[in-house]
Order: sequence, then structure tokens, then C-alpha cells
Amino acid sequence: MILDDIRIVLVNTSHAGNIGSAARAMKTMGLSKLYLVDPACEVDSHASALAAGATDVLGNAVIVDTVADAIAGCALTIGTSARSRTLSWPMVEPRECGEKLVAEAVNGPVALVFGRENSGLSNEELQMCNYHVCIPANPEYSSLNLAMAVQTLCYETRMAFLNEQPKKVEQDDAVYPSSKQTELFYDHLESTLLDTGFIIKQHPGMVMTKLRRLFNRARPEDAELNILRGILTSINKSTK
Repeated sequence: MILDDIRIVLVNTSHAGNIGSAARAMKTMGLSKLYLVDPACEVDSHASALAAGATDVLGNAVIVDTVADAIAGCALTIGTSARSRTLSWPMVEPRECGEKLVAEAVNGPVALVFGRENSGLSNEELQMCNYHVCIPANPEYSSLNLAMAVQTLCYETRMAFLNEQPKKVEQDDAVYPSSKQTELFYDHLESTLLDTGFIIKQHPGMVMTKLRRLFNRARPEDAELNILRGILTSINKSTK
């Protein structure tokens, strides 16, 4: 089932009640794959109480150390962001977020990542995402708690799923690289740019961040990424 391949990832959550409430929000929308990245609290009886009838989602939650671990194997990752950043990134509205998750989950795992209650996702974590999503709340009072944000985006995901059922989700035949393959490409790219002197380790500036943004926007397919890796390998050989 498509919804079974959609991961909800909570990063460094500090309140057990928020984890339980998020599990409840997920289950009401038919989602069950909960990933907890380095939670700053115990998943205790308070979490179970707030989960209500969703203790199965809570009990099956996967606890990992890093965001990279949580999104391993995912070809699409969307990160939530409430703050304006100095560097723009491909953005989607909540409705489009749900549509993209459902469309991509036909092919395999995808992830929707939520940040810390007080500070959200770090810039480094956001750069691991293909897209960012921002809930257009009241600008005069945009204080959504974590569970509210999870509920809102899970609802949009379910609506996208239900809307696609009569006509079936249009499958994208393209094969996209996993998050790990993409990160390996970025490592290869950075090392090559360092070797050629294009960037200096002591003063890298924003080059790699801007290149990440470029490739996230272009979203190369698996075969295209292999071509890019081949080009980098060719450069590596010619500079030795």
C-alpha cells in the first residue's frame, strides 16, 4: 500500500506528549511508519496516553541516530520549514507536498521530516531534503505545535491518496537515487572541487550549498547521477 511507504520523521523531539500526539495524527490519516531521530525524551507512558488508540504506531516507531539514517533508501525527502532562510530552496505548498509524497511512494520509500519544537530543522538537515514545505498559517499567529503540523500535512497526504485512487496514481517510471547515493555524489563533487582548486577548504563559501540547491531543483535520475559521477571520476584521473 502506498501509505505504508511514507515515513514521518521527527527530529530530536523534546516532549513525549508530542510524539504520542503525532502518532495519533498519523494513524487517523492512515500512516504508520514513524521514525524518531535522537529523541530528547523517553517514549514513555505520557506518549502512550497522548497516542490514544495509536499505540501500535508508537510501539513500532524506529529510533535512529541521524536524519541520514531515517531517510536511508528514500528517493524523495521533504523537510518542514517555518522560517525564511537566506538561501532559497525548492518549495512546495502542503497540498503539493502530499501529492508528491503519494506519487513517489508508488516506487518506494519517501520521507516527510519535522524538526525540533523550538528551532525546527538545521540548515544542514534541510539541505538533505529535495523540497521544503511551509504551512501558510496566520502570519500574525503562526504558532503551530508539532502535532498540529503533523496532522495538517498527513491530512494533505491522505487527501492526495484518496483523490488518486479512482484514476490510480500516475507512476513516474524514472528511477531516482536514494538519499545515500545523493550524499555520496555530493561528497565526490566536493572532493573533486577541492582537488582542482575550485573551492578552498578553509573558505568554501556557499558554493556547495548552492550546488545542492541546483541539483535538488534539477533532481537527476539514477542514470543521470551515474553520468555525473563518471565525469567527476574522469576529472579525478586527469588531475593525477
